[in-house]
Amino acid sequence: MPNVRAPSDPVEFDVHTDEMLVNMGPQHPSTHGVLRLVLRTDGEVVTEATPHIGYLHRSAEKIAEKLSPRQFLPYTDRLDYLAAMNMNLGWALCVEKLLGHRVSEKTRHLRVIICELGRIANHLVAASSSGLDLGSFTPFLWTFRERERIVNLFEEICGARLTYSYITVGGVTADAPTGWLKRCEEFLDQFPPVIEELHTLLTSNAIFVHRMVNVGVMPPEMAIDYGCTGPVLRGSGVDWDLRRDGEPIYTDMYAGYKWNVIAPINGQYPKDHPYPPVPPEAVVGDSWHRYFVRMLEVVQSMDIIRQAMAGYAQAGGEVDRPMAIKQKLPKGAAYLETEAPKGQMGFMIVSDGTPIPWRVRIRSSSFSNLSIVPELCRGVLIADVPAILASLDFVLGEIDR
Repeated sequence: MPNVRAPSDPVEFDVHTDEMLVNMGPQHPSTHGVLRLVLRTDGEVVTEATPHIGYLHRSAEKIAEKLSPRQFLPYTDRLDYLAAMNMNLGWALCVEKLLGHRVSEKTRHLRVIICELGRIANHLVAASSSGLDLGSFTPFLWTFRERERIVNLFEEICGARLTYSYITVGGVTADAPTGWLKRCEEFLDQFPPVIEELHTLLTSNAIFVHRMVNVGVMPPEMAIDYGCTGPVLRGSGVDWDLRRDGEPIYTDMYAGYKWNVIAPINGQYPKDHPYPPVPPEAVVGDSWHRYFVRMLEVVQSMDIIRQAMAGYAQAGGEVDRPMAIKQKLPKGAAYLETEAPKGQMGFMIVSDGTPIPWRVRIRSSSFSNLSIVPELCRGVLIADVPAILASLDFVLGEIDR
């Protein structure tokens, strides 16, 4: 007779796991670009995560040392190619700081409109990518529909849809065409219901909340120590935004505007706009808060754009046109950081008095935000890694510069 186990007999298992190295990327959809992430796993638990960058390196800084500032402008579009207008602004303001140049009021307001539209477009992609990486496809399609409306506005004002070279040293390449502001207003008018739909699909979605809350928790001290900026820093409860706290040449651009810096201070957000309640299990600094900060910043950007359109309509004169391509730069150095959608983007330019910069350096917000991945991914499940990466919203174009 065979040895048959009775149903009541205890069962003993000798279960053990071996460490394994798992390559996530560089073509994995959750890595948001050509990033290779090497995971050391013990079963389903990540014990170590090591980012490998450099697959998109293009020597942007050295190229800048062979061209005049205006000639280098198209290369800034390729840094954060999801927020190219904001990259244009950072480079233009740094050169204008070196030149001691200030743009007119009309140009200032137009630049604000353009940059805040770029911020909305970036945050829409960031928020929907968080859902896409966790299996929610519909919000991704909806946000790209709205982003397409913004891209259409950009195409109308400068002729391009991804890499714009519109905000340039000395001003902008062209004034807004007739009827453009009205079409901006039409976009803003139809947008609030879309935000509500996204809150319904993502912010209040039980599965999305479960996958994001208390995952990748980043205390404010850790965020500061690693040099994190932008929504990643503010999602940890740090009230810091260069549009308010930066250098005068940048903060003057937002002078007179009323808006709130979005950060969960003591777990509470500003109350000037309705939004879904914060899940009780959410921890300040987790992946859900980083997502939520971006969703609320979209609403703030809408208010800023309306104020900028009113200021633009009241300002007289013409917008400032670009400086000469081969204009000489004064001897000296300038460094400036601006509040790009993904964080603080810095440019440094050193001049020896010729039209070509002697030295150029670029400070990438995504590089610093990515550097915290080994810390955040230690001890989490493999399934939590895409949620953490999506909440950091980095782009390899500015990391591999």
